[in-house]
Amino acid sequence: MGAYVSLLEYDNKEGMILLSELSRRRIRSIAKLIKVGRQEPVMVMRVDEEKGYIDLSKRRVSPEEALAAEEKYAKSRLVNTIMSHVAHVARRDLLKLNQTVTWPLYKKFGHCYDAFRQAATDPDGVLGEFNLDDELKEILVKNIKQRLKPNPHKVRADVEMKCYSFSGVEAIREAMRAAQACSTEECPVEMKLIAAPLYVLTTMTHNKKEGIDTLNRAVDAAQAAISKAEHKGELTVKDKPRVVSAEDERILAEKMAELELANAEVDGDEDNSDTEEEGMSFNENATPGAE
Repeated sequence: MGAYVSLLEYDNKEGMILLSELSRRRIRSIAKLIKVGRQEPVMVMRVDEEKGYIDLSKRRVSPEEALAAEEKYAKSRLVNTIMSHVAHVARRDLLKLNQTVTWPLYKKFGHCYDAFRQAATDPDGVLGEFNLDDELKEILVKNIKQRLKPNPHKVRADVEMKCYSFSGVEAIREAMRAAQACSTEECPVEMKLIAAPLYVLTTMTHNKKEGIDTLNRAVDAAQAAISKAEHKGELTVKDKPRVVSAEDERILAEKMAELELANAEVDGDEDNSDTEEEGMSFNENATPGAE
């Protein structure tokens, strides 16, 4: 007939995915199509309140809808975890907490998770209207901050730095130190060599704008240092400061690996060095037999 399921978002009420609603394709094996214990996003087709039947469909859920449902469920589960722990620690009734705090936040923000994200940085602005006692508010804010720590953003800028003066190496070191001196407590700046003359400046921060502004100052400081009259160097910005993704970092790592491999010694290096040494040892003005 189909597959019996427990609806996790509705107190584990029992429903059924009809056989015809399992897949758009021809079903050869139900065991391969749906497994016991697996979580699946489904659509409610019909509800018979008198008999208690709930008919569900798996095949009518699009990939986009499935992704949205899984994301919503994960957020709701996290909200429930936070409120359950707060109720346990503060010795309060969970249902009353949900009625007075959680459900009103759902109505106001669309999802309580979004409200909690904002409360992590502005607790009074989000929770001030509920007149919570100081103990309960402190426990709630503490749990929100512990479980909703924001992920830091990585900001990067790529530059090209050259200096052909006698003090070229020291000039570049001075420029790198000048860039790193622009670090703040929230935005520590690092400058690394990719492969001369390419360098990369990076910082980790929770504030995108502050991170980009900090790297802009670091680039300006490095440019001012390398361009001094005694150095006569130059700095060219290849990519302006921007927030980078994991994919960007993977590409950079691959590029650095390729450059490192290109700079590595090849098998012919030893033979060439031996030939050069033999050629250098020859002296046509030397006296025959002399040491």
